[in-house]
Amino acid sequence: MSDAIIEATKKHPAPEGLLYTYGTAGFRTKAEVLDSVLTRVGLIAALRSRALKGKWIGVMITASHNPPEDNGVKLVEPLGNMLKEEWEVLSTTMANKATPEEVAQYYNEIATKYKIDLKEPARVVVARDTRASGARLLGCLLDGLKGANAEHKDFGFLTTPQLHYVVRCLNTEGTSEAYGEPTEKGYYEKFGAAFKNALKGKKPQGSLTVDGANGVGGPKLKELIKYLPTKEEGGLDIHVVNDNVIKPESLNVDCGADYVKTNQRAPPSSKVGPLDRCCSLDGDADRVVYYFKDEGGVFRLLDGDRIATLVASFLGKLVEQSGLAAKIKIGVVQTAYANGAATKYVQENLKLRVDCTPTGVKYLHHAAETHDIGVYFEANGHGTVIFSRSTTDTIAEHEPRNPGQKEALDVLRSTIELINQAVGDALSDLLLVEVVLAHKSWGPQEWLSTYTDLPNKLSKVIVGDRRIFQTTDAERRLVKPEGVQKKIDQEVQKVHQGRSFARASGTEDAVRVYAEALTKAEADDLARKVSDIVKAAGSM
Repeated sequence: MSDAIIEATKKHPAPEGLLYTYGTAGFRTKAEVLDSVLTRVGLIAALRSRALKGKWIGVMITASHNPPEDNGVKLVEPLGNMLKEEWEVLSTTMANKATPEEVAQYYNEIATKYKIDLKEPARVVVARDTRASGARLLGCLLDGLKGANAEHKDFGFLTTPQLHYVVRCLNTEGTSEAYGEPTEKGYYEKFGAAFKNALKGKKPQGSLTVDGANGVGGPKLKELIKYLPTKEEGGLDIHVVNDNVIKPESLNVDCGADYVKTNQRAPPSSKVGPLDRCCSLDGDADRVVYYFKDEGGVFRLLDGDRIATLVASFLGKLVEQSGLAAKIKIGVVQTAYANGAATKYVQENLKLRVDCTPTGVKYLHHAAETHDIGVYFEANGHGTVIFSRSTTDTIAEHEPRNPGQKEALDVLRSTIELINQAVGDALSDLLLVEVVLAHKSWGPQEWLSTYTDLPNKLSKVIVGDRRIFQTTDAERRLVKPEGVQKKIDQEVQKVHQGRSFARASGTEDAVRVYAEALTKAEADDLARKVSDIVKAAGSM
């Protein structure tokens, strides 16, 4: 096999002087320098599958919300979850091997170290988003899979969550944990039926305009709509905009979830009136944020924090109405970037526990798995809900004592089916939000009025070496450089309801500074002062 690996790797030599890192989003950079990485990812995927006795591993070619000229690749574990951290390190090392001979040698070293039988079958599922570079990079990946003698299924264009879904379905097929039909059609059938059942006769108000970021999510949502109840049947009236995948260069340009969240305004293409419900997906449809214009024409954002509180309140009520409150506890998982008002609302109004983790979906997902029901959303709109196995068993076996409990239990069971527990899924999440709003008979204004966000400011400070900034307490406090946190605390104490933290960027020599306070002026001033403290520490 070494000869085949060497031949495959020779086709796609690594550029000199570039260092690749497998981060939270996998490998992600300019598409033109990724050919060698994709071939080597094919080798790692084959090894990972063999290490797990031939289970299906997923490979998704995407750069999500990044510009059109970028691309990336990430690996997916058998249950649709993210790659084990230990294998992230192996992937990084493999990507940076200089010669084909070193690649083949390292392949065999991994097999020896982890006692992987290279005669075991290797099975890999692949898919990509709509970027122009995707076809070329797919070819590089397939060369790697061929070199490792791996079987593969190519699903063509999919959203990232659809790929996660297919991987989970393939690995659970025929078991008690079967997740669904491992096809794109199976995805639409599962979530379409669950949406109809979870509505249980409730009718969504008005219509929903969905901005597809000119990415793969637009056409996939249009396909999903065919499996949803029509407007006449009491379903949801959905209008899809920014779904131009014919021009890949328009991907994420002046549209999409990241544009809306960062710029705090609707895409320029958005032609909606006051109180019209809108949401934006990102380029690979694993994030969604909602927004609307109020009656005064002012833009209002309903981000991941808002989705988390809406969903947690709904699930909490269903658990209580089903007669299961004594058996099932709900937890909400946030990062330090969650607005303080959202945290307070969950703790004081919903009476639910809040956990805080470092930034990164893998940390949130892991923390959510420790709860009976774990709700997690990053502020950027990426998130989902996880139900523990014992919780799903409890809900499945529970016998309702009256019609009210039965109705709540039916909705709860259908809601579980509607949620893509493998990963944050913009299409599944937007259907979930619509179910909750329909049951509450809420429009966006009622949703917004549950609490008032504290004004906040996010700043970036360029530093010489970000590694000197080290944190603790889920990245909320600096331990190094010494004395910096004390200075930040002193500034925080000077403002009403002040909160601020500084953390090193994961991708560049910069420090992110977050500040919030009772007024916008105080938040801006606090951000400026903390940024000055960080700047001074970074230049020492």
